[in-house]
Amino acid sequence: MTTTRFVALDALRGLILALMILVNTPGSWSAVYSPLLHADWHGFTFADLVFPGFLFVVGAAMFFALKTQAWSAASVKKVLRRTLLMFVLGLGLNFLWTPDLSQMRLMGVLQRIALCYGLAALLVLALKPWFTGAKQQYLMPLFGALLLAFYWLLLQLGGPAPYSLEGNIVGVIDRALLGEHRLYQGFGMPFDPEGLLSTLGAVVNVLLGYWVAGELSQRQPKAGMLWLLAVGALMLLLSQLLAPIWPVNKALWTGSYVLQSTGLLLGLLALMVWLVDIRNFAFIAEPLRVYGSNPLFIYILSWCWTVLLSKVLVWQVAGVGSTGGTENTMSAYQWLYQLLQSGLADKPASLLFALLHVGLFWFISYVLYRRQIFIKI
Repeated sequence: MTTTRFVALDALRGLILALMILVNTPGSWSAVYSPLLHADWHGFTFADLVFPGFLFVVGAAMFFALKTQAWSAASVKKVLRRTLLMFVLGLGLNFLWTPDLSQMRLMGVLQRIALCYGLAALLVLALKPWFTGAKQQYLMPLFGALLLAFYWLLLQLGGPAPYSLEGNIVGVIDRALLGEHRLYQGFGMPFDPEGLLSTLGAVVNVLLGYWVAGELSQRQPKAGMLWLLAVGALMLLLSQLLAPIWPVNKALWTGSYVLQSTGLLLGLLALMVWLVDIRNFAFIAEPLRVYGSNPLFIYILSWCWTVLLSKVLVWQVAGVGSTGGTENTMSAYQWLYQLLQSGLADKPASLLFALLHVGLFWFISYVLYRRQIFIKI
């Protein structure tokens, strides 16, 4: 049977990258529209779709990268080398933000991508004899369900409040192994939303991306779109049935969160299949394909750019500081946002600031794409 490569998968990768930059680069975190903020704990917002979307497209790309590979010393070495490279680069980004090694956070977005990629790729290579042909349609989601069930059982070890901020075992393990001072501090107590144990849930997003890419490769566009809609609807139904006993929670990366985020992604992907693979709207597909041509490099570059604007390009300004002296500082990040504020209200200015960055990094992606520069990470 002829393998079909859906343009929508490449376009989705670019769209997810654009949304990641949009969510991560507001003019001010105190002036953000609520859909672009993550849920405080339980719950789901538009922003909560972005990271699982990135993991999903990592899995989709993995299908084509590993399609002709089998378990061998060379393939395992290649996976481990790439995993280590991404993890070290993630540590480097954390160091740029917090140069004090004694306080630097150890986990993060790129570190989670690295661990999820590595675990998922090794699982695919090891289990490939069972995940090929017609068997893949049933065994891959079944394996993902078993992995989520195992994660659920581990969470129950946390005690009577396994899904609370204070009582979950994810935080207990991270605080014990990594140290409180090396965890994310934004929840009011040390807790890392990219923690070690919760990586188990996130790995399933990668495996589902691999599975969906494999299933689409055996279908024509219209049949693929209908399949996506049916499977996405089923996942959304399952997430709602599961939510009362396993709340939707990005920070813990719960099974209901995996199902809800993937169900929505499949609906979005079905729409994109209709637009770019069935209707052939190139004006939608091409800009997104360009954006997704160097995804990890552009993500890293956007982080370094933010550090440059907010940490490096800083100067003293006249004004009374908190101690009564002229101690105020201004960063280039703040200055650019305030420039937009001069003509707009706070939230529109903050959104426009983020959209301008989306455009900036699309332009950089376009220059690299035109020169056929593809930076493999």
